[in-house]
Amino acid sequence: MEERLQQIINRYNEIEHAMADPKTVSDQSLFKSLTKEHARLTPVVQKYNEYKRIKKEIDDTKTALKSEKDQEMLSLLEEEIPKLESKLYQIEGQITQMLLPQDPHEGKDIIIEIRAGTGGDEASLFVADLYRMYIRYADIKGWKFEHIDANQTELGGFKEIIFSISGAEAYSCLKFESGVHRVQRIPVTESGGRIHTSAVTVAVLPEAEESEVDINPDDIRIDVYRSSGHGGQSVNTTDSAVRITHIPTGIIVTCQDEKSQHKNRAKALRVLRARLFEKMERERMEKEVALRRSQIGSGDRSERIRTYNFPQSRVTDHRINLTIYDLESVLDGELDKIIIPLRENEMEKLLKASHV
Repeated sequence: MEERLQQIINRYNEIEHAMADPKTVSDQSLFKSLTKEHARLTPVVQKYNEYKRIKKEIDDTKTALKSEKDQEMLSLLEEEIPKLESKLYQIEGQITQMLLPQDPHEGKDIIIEIRAGTGGDEASLFVADLYRMYIRYADIKGWKFEHIDANQTELGGFKEIIFSISGAEAYSCLKFESGVHRVQRIPVTESGGRIHTSAVTVAVLPEAEESEVDINPDDIRIDVYRSSGHGGQSVNTTDSAVRITHIPTGIIVTCQDEKSQHKNRAKALRVLRARLFEKMERERMEKEVALRRSQIGSGDRSERIRTYNFPQSRVTDHRINLTIYDLESVLDGELDKIIIPLRENEMEKLLKASHV
């Protein structure tokens, strides 16, 4: 472990030296990348310095014991050693956790896509419920939110809604949300009072930097058209809506939320870049089966991850067999009741698989 820590110290010093170089400062992309890496390594370096300080205190105390003659002082020194060793053991555990394999997307902003699945209007209404849940959660966390695009229904639901969340731990917390979310409740359109089961899919995509995904202009086709809301209601009288087709993959992204064609195009490119990045990462992960087994689930959109049962006010996360009888607060944004146990479970699995 100490060898690995020394490598981190060396890299940390390299970064600090590079960040002080005017050439690095003038390269904004490089400087931003180094700043993120510096911020990620700083807690490890600080914790290791604390570890070395406590270890030195133990060594100094043991040395003092050998030469001390005063009985009262001897007793104090002997009492101090177990306390210091206990603290050292605690710090070792914290460092071990810090040295666990980091998700390569840690610290990234995210784009979330929620789509109605089986269940018709009821599924579309639940898309709106989840959308509100994530926005409330982002608000509680102090993260920034930006609406990108939506396809609204007559009843106030959404066939699809796309938005971004920016924050230091946005990806770390919300990466667990990818998958199928199932809802069981009596629909507002149901006169017989029967419980229906519907489903929506959630995709959490890490936002990719332009340097991470190179989109060849020759590989995309951009169409513009007049924006319209649900029911054919005109939103704009100009051709401001944008549809981008990535020809090699067949991925299509549309955006009509903004009145400006330029803004819609920029948002659509962000979504396209995130989808292409996810595709690249999914293909990479499929080649790393061992790594996938060490993580919670697969992040696959087809994997049923959670059930929201309204009659019983119950939320069940199927990956960790967690059931909470407080549906209202979860839908009101108190998602940490589920996300914290998911993160703890992931940590336990990584610790078991780690050789740190």
